[in-house]
Amino acid sequence: MEHFDVLVVGAGISGVGAGYHLQTQCPDKTFVILEGLESFGGTWLMHRYPGIRSDSDLYTFGYRFKPWTGAPIATAAEILDYMQEVIEENSLDQRIRYQHWIDSASWSSSEQCWTLSGTRKDTNEPINFTANFLWMCQGYYKHAEGYTPDWQGMESFRGQIVHPQTWPEGLDYRDKQVLVIGSGATTATIVPAMAGDCEHITVLQRSPTYFIPARNESELADHLRRLEIDENWIHEIVRRDILFNQEEFTRRSVEAPESVKEELLNGVKAYLPEGYDIDTHFTPRYRPWQQRLAFVPDGDIFKGIAAGKATMVTDEIEAFNETGVRLKSGRQIDTDIILTATGFNLCVLGDIDFMVDGKSVDFADTITYRGMMFTGVPNMVWIFGYFRASWTLRVDLIGDFVCRLLNHMDQSGVASVMPELRRQDRDMPISCWIDPDNFNPNYLKRSMHKLPRRGDKPEWQHTQDYWAEKTDFPLIDLEDPVFKYR
Repeated sequence: MEHFDVLVVGAGISGVGAGYHLQTQCPDKTFVILEGLESFGGTWLMHRYPGIRSDSDLYTFGYRFKPWTGAPIATAAEILDYMQEVIEENSLDQRIRYQHWIDSASWSSSEQCWTLSGTRKDTNEPINFTANFLWMCQGYYKHAEGYTPDWQGMESFRGQIVHPQTWPEGLDYRDKQVLVIGSGATTATIVPAMAGDCEHITVLQRSPTYFIPARNESELADHLRRLEIDENWIHEIVRRDILFNQEEFTRRSVEAPESVKEELLNGVKAYLPEGYDIDTHFTPRYRPWQQRLAFVPDGDIFKGIAAGKATMVTDEIEAFNETGVRLKSGRQIDTDIILTATGFNLCVLGDIDFMVDGKSVDFADTITYRGMMFTGVPNMVWIFGYFRASWTLRVDLIGDFVCRLLNHMDQSGVASVMPELRRQDRDMPISCWIDPDNFNPNYLKRSMHKLPRRGDKPEWQHTQDYWAEKTDFPLIDLEDPVFKYR
């Protein structure tokens, strides 16, 4: 039974960032990073479908402490290379243990520590650890399988049905008819990557999605490099410029949604032939930013449509059959391969079995403190990033908070902390994790009942507002009665 001051679960973009902050801000703390997969990277290691790339810029998706020097939208391989550099430059490889799968975590108030149990996947040996503090960085969806609706007649289709999240090695799609179901960021990536090799690729969507087509470059960064400005300065300046523009865009999406909608649709129209049916295929039912916006570098998916290599179909599936799918309109789409780019299954804290003092924890019965801590659960933080800004921005903010909290606890001579409702909070309205009118992707709506609840005050919810949190987090009063220390 090994013991650490801090145990980090997951070596993806969040876990590697957590390791960096622990090492630099809490140098006397012992810690380990446990990763269930065979290497680091999380999403960027696991997803193997053609063209896999980021859907947000790397100047903000990259860490604040490590300059990004490439094009804003990066491939999975480029992101893994970047993470490898972070790990090597900070000797984090000595802290990471791969193929360590955690099944259960139990907190003991009498011993003031967590006990974690699981399995080493490469040897099938049981593993056990104890830790004073648990930092959950395992992401927010199930890696083993993506979400595929149960359509009638799926078993009768004679071709292959593939979910991009579990892409089979060696899938041969050359000169074949391919049908992609769904129109989110995954589809926007797969279609241009495959279109040149398929006989034809059809995108079938139930409803349209907003996209932001633009050149995959930063004119500001390129100009600063011509002036031979230090890359650390470039990284910071470009990050601030992007975040300033994103804040303005997010504000306008709420205050002037019709104007933003027109701008987004005009961006799509610029790549498509005159008279293309934008209303049917690219005009969503929701206002901008109620669901995630996907950046489309150089409009590549629209170029495939304009060139006749890809076709958009907006309809609903009636049933699968031997040769393809029949739509509710009566149309038949015959195909050789069906790709179900239909989203993922949300995973709450790794689906680990949590117990506190012998009692099972149902996180749906807890209330979240700023989307990272939970009432009744001591010495634990969960990283859940942003939807309207890059995930990693919150990794850095939470990293600063956790390290400040740990140092404060040492200075105060206390062993544990958990949030609890203050007297003024006890009568506040309690509702689901996030307001559906604020953000409502299907994977959240399907799993909202599993997530912690929120109050009507900013400190009792995940606001999704980076621009407020970047100011608020450093000012959190660690002596606020919200924190119960022992």
